[in-house]
Amino acid sequence: MAEMTLEDLSNKMGKIDFAMLSTRTEGGAVASRPMSNNGEVAYRGDSFFFTYEEARTVADIEGDAKVGLTFTGATGLLGGPPLFIAVEGHALLIRDKQVFAEHWTKDLDRWFEQGIDTPNLVLIRVRADRIHYWNGSDEGEVAL
Repeated sequence: MAEMTLEDLSNKMGKIDFAMLSTRTEGGAVASRPMSNNGEVAYRGDSFFFTYEEARTVADIEGDAKVGLTFTGATGLLGGPPLFIAVEGHALLIRDKQVFAEHWTKDLDRWFEQGIDTPNLVLIRVRADRIHYWNGSDEGEVAL
């Protein structure tokens, strides 16, 4: 089994545009929704997502910052299983325009027409506490 490093996984996560972000609701249910990371995953496994202040995601995170992310890569070589990545982490809500600018990409203009000046914009940073992966017949967990 070939062990993947945190750097390997972060690079692969950055190439998978959409992740499923799971939060815990006020009533205790698990809510999941697709979120685009815009290709940005920091070396430590941090992922960044933009949303609106009024989104249920924000309220969920304010109630419980523990979140999960799942990434699924393209089909593997010769039609084999794709790469799967499961992240357990903590979310931080950022409301600072200077930080928005550091993480903004032009592709975001499609959803947030006023750019970093979009009213009620929030940046979610998910800091990984645990990352588990399945890559064909290999699986493992990276130490953080």
